[in-house]
Amino acid sequence: MNLNPKHTEAFRAVIESGSFEQAALRLHLTSPAISQRVRALESQLGNALIVRSRPARATRMGQRLMQYLKRAKLLEADLAAELAVQQDAPLTLVLALNADSIGTWFFPALSEVLIRERVLLDLTVEDQDHTYSLLETGLAIGCISTESKPMRGCSAELLGVMRYWLVAAEDFRERWFPEGLTRKTARKAPVVAYTHKDTLQSSFLLSKLGLPAGAYPCHYVPGAASHFNAIRYGLGYGMVPELLLKAAGKKDEMVHLAPTRPLELELYWHTWKVQSPRMENLSRQIIAAARKILK
Repeated sequence: MNLNPKHTEAFRAVIESGSFEQAALRLHLTSPAISQRVRALESQLGNALIVRSRPARATRMGQRLMQYLKRAKLLEADLAAELAVQQDAPLTLVLALNADSIGTWFFPALSEVLIRERVLLDLTVEDQDHTYSLLETGLAIGCISTESKPMRGCSAELLGVMRYWLVAAEDFRERWFPEGLTRKTARKAPVVAYTHKDTLQSSFLLSKLGLPAGAYPCHYVPGAASHFNAIRYGLGYGMVPELLLKAAGKKDEMVHLAPTRPLELELYWHTWKVQSPRMENLSRQIIAAARKILK
């Protein structure tokens, strides 16, 4: 089956931008023209591809088409570089990563590989429990996730373990937990989470103190550095990666509120089994480099 590139381009633009109007602006067309091309593609494939909502999102068949188009584009770019005898041509890597990986080990571990392989990054930052869905919907060709089970057609390789500690600034501990972390005091002390999807703190407090999410005040501060700053300047307490605590050193030394109970998360590298030779080689290097830091 031959897919019309103008039709698939319109489909991708709608999914990536979230609306027919934004897709029209991106492709310098009218909204009816975009809609007509998408309908023609849906008619050809015999399936609805887009849920007409705000934002627009892909149906199950649309997700599979996005996966195919992303992989096809990568294979085409790799082949073009090879045919042009340009083995060092840049390769764009569309990844979904969690903020803690970007803020701690990702660049120290992989910068040499990315520079050597002439990789251009297109990163989407998402909670580690939700990056998997971006690969599933075709919006990424690789992701780092806590999910150990690969989806159909993909592989999942263990990268290592991220260790977290529940910490606070000394002044914060003296104000809120003078006698230690208890269920009573934790009901009033503000927590610092990344986003509403972040379950690191809520899972820990539920298991240790039996406190469900919503039973205590909570700040939402996205980004590893911003999240850490909110904690070290006393806005609240929360889970911080051990790698970030070590990098901060004595000058920003935090007080451990649960010194015998670290939280450990296994991280996995997910990518497609069928991919270009260059991407296969890059995946191997990513896994090897990550394992040197994530024990």
